[in-house]
Amino acid sequence: MYTILAYAIPEESRHIMQTALNEKASIEFCSDLDSYFEKLKRHEYDTLFLFMEDVDSDMDLLEKTYQRTPHTPIIIVSQEEKTELVVEALKNGASDYLVHPVSIARFEVATRRAMENRALRNEIAYLRHKQDIVYHFDDVIAFSPNMQQVLKSLEKFAKTDSTILITGATGTGKSFLSGTVHYNSPRQQKPFIKINCANIPEDLLESELFGHEKGAFTGAEKLRIGRFEQASGGTLFLDEIGEISLGLQTKLLRVLEEKCFERVGGNKTIYADVRVIAATNKDLLEQISHGKFREDLYYRINVLPIRLPDLRERRQCLLPLAQYFLRKYAKSLSSDVRGFTDRALTQIREYSWPGNIRQLANTIERAVILEDDELVDTHNLSLPSERGRGEATDSSKEGAKGSLVDQEKDLILKALEECLWVQKNAAEKLGISPRSLNYKVKKFGITHPHWRKHR
Repeated sequence: MYTILAYAIPEESRHIMQTALNEKASIEFCSDLDSYFEKLKRHEYDTLFLFMEDVDSDMDLLEKTYQRTPHTPIIIVSQEEKTELVVEALKNGASDYLVHPVSIARFEVATRRAMENRALRNEIAYLRHKQDIVYHFDDVIAFSPNMQQVLKSLEKFAKTDSTILITGATGTGKSFLSGTVHYNSPRQQKPFIKINCANIPEDLLESELFGHEKGAFTGAEKLRIGRFEQASGGTLFLDEIGEISLGLQTKLLRVLEEKCFERVGGNKTIYADVRVIAATNKDLLEQISHGKFREDLYYRINVLPIRLPDLRERRQCLLPLAQYFLRKYAKSLSSDVRGFTDRALTQIREYSWPGNIRQLANTIERAVILEDDELVDTHNLSLPSERGRGEATDSSKEGAKGSLVDQEKDLILKALEECLWVQKNAAEKLGISPRSLNYKVKKFGITHPHWRKHR
């Protein structure tokens, strides 16, 4: 049952409200201003009704009410039906405006709409916080100087509308920080849409980005709204932009420059005001030299460049991140695990983490699931061996590179074994796209008898 607080409602409207909402809501009527604010202070109501008799004083009351409880729908009841008064009330926080005397049906409709809008806002807030996003830069774990400098730059970039290019290895937090940029930008109240360009087949990516008309191709049974339209007024995050084909890069360049496009199979020009944040783990300048990425598109997206350092380059962040993930997964899994043994902390601190933050998060999630005691120990961290690490330190850059290659191959082999050599499952475990895993499998010459019939 809804809880409603109604202030200064005339007697005849009180009776109508009770008739309309009695079975659906618990209504408190209040005529004293001090008592009204005391009730607002002590209780959280689902909907508020305010009777507006004197325009100036009651508009001030509306503003004060909205400041105290901005997430509660406020419905105005007034004897005046002036357009400018209605507009001003809605600007100052009212969700609806009713003219006295109000019918039973109008009270029912206004209350239902208010509750539906409140439910939608709550759902949006819930879904936002389910995303892997921190909404304030101050809450991002950044103890190393290089990461602190990254956050300072991103905080400045967030205040602009310019395109951002975030580079860095897989798992360094590119997607994570793109959300923080959006929710600290002037577009924070508008949509934030993500798309991973590497996870979608090339022939479907154009439709995913720009949408398609009904009948545009086989299987296009109805009109589809693309990501650019969905993100209109907000931010579109293009992850792994280096995977986009040259043909699609041309269309993307046009959207960035002219803010317009056509759906696949359509000829109607659609305008979309979208701020783009692009990310890649590839060297785009190298891609340009090999003819795989357009130079003009590179300069168009590289307006505000930022590079995220590998986890091994921000050692001061390592243990705080580990503790954060342990608390997060212990809570979500209802586990009694509350910390790490000294041996586990030493192993976490000394390991090179080639998979970066994503590998750290996955490792700790698995450890929390497996650990039966209160402290995670080394056997449940299950970190791959790091062959040749000692020889690689300072001896030669080539030796260091070889060691990292071995670590990456060991990590992939371990994931494949644990997932019974199903590449899709192994890619998910590693936190990379199936296409990226397939590339690495070929790169390292990894084979398995079960794959022969498919190759």
